[in-house]
Amino acid sequence: MDSDLDDMNRERLIEEVRRLRAGIREHRDATGHDLCWHHPQLWGLLPEQMEPEIAVPPWPKFLRGCLRYRESLERQRSDAAVFDREYDGR
Repeated sequence: MDSDLDDMNRERLIEEVRRLRAGIREHRDATGHDLCWHHPQLWGLLPEQMEPEIAVPPWPKFLRGCLRYRESLERQRSDAAVFDREYDGR
């Protein structure tokens, strides 16, 4: 699957690592409402371009998952700053 790496010279490999790190950092540094989004740009860093097959839970189950995610953030990062703004669609 990653055979494209075999043909890269040292400089190209370093460039690839920097590109991937930038994408990971962008995802890591997401905050506020951006924590809740589907992130195809992160997957787009992979060389195999494909539309992933996803399954979306029905609304009630989806919202319960969102609540559990937020509860886990409270447990794991209770020191996180509060982002007290409504989602504005942008």
